[in-house]
Parts: sequence; structure tokens; C-alpha cells
Amino acid sequence: MKVFTLVVELGRKSGDGLPDRATGAGLVCYAPGQDEAEAVRETVAILKQADMAPLDVTGYGTLEERLEEGHEIDPQERALMERALAENSVIIAQMTPYFSDEAAQQDPRH
Repeated sequence: MKVFTLVVELGRKSGDGLPDRATGAGLVCYAPGQDEAEAVRETVAILKQADMAPLDVTGYGTLEERLEEGHEIDPQERALMERALAENSVIIAQMTPYFSDEAAQQDPRH
């Protein structure tokens, strides 16, 4: 089993937990799988169970593949990847809500 880095684009869905004025969000996830397709399927299934609306998933490969491409991977990111593998679970490392206007993006209440 390997851990894949995925970026998931979310739309809106009732009960998704995103800020009220958000139009969607981007998630950085670490997901284990035999291959990237399995990691994507599992991630999408888990997000749907959490009442989120995944629209698109972009895969960035395994730790080894990312290092070969010259990505800098800090110790915290490595630790999250190791945790995803050890727990056989999808780890959401970062969530960035999207807003339709610039004023909402700069609102410190989000």
C-alpha cells in the first residue's frame, strides 16, 4: 500500500460545514491505496459520507514520485503521510474555502 497526495475540489452541499458564503473549497488529502485510482475512490466515498460534494480530484503521486519531481516535503507533511498509511485512513491536511468575491475572502471571520 502507498500513500497518494490528492487535491480535491468541493462544491456546496447542505450540511457540508463550509463557511456560509463559501462557494466551495479545496482540500489537500493524503490517502492510502494499492494505486492512485483506489486512493481517489476511497477519498471521494469518505467525503460523500461526510456530506461534502467532491467535484474533481487531482493526483500528485506518492512521496517517492513527488520527491523525484523536485517537490519539497517538510517533516509535518511526511508525518501526515505516515499517519495515513499507519491508520489506513484519508487525512485532510488542509482546507481552503473559496469565495465568489474578494471582500469575502478577506473577511477575518472565516
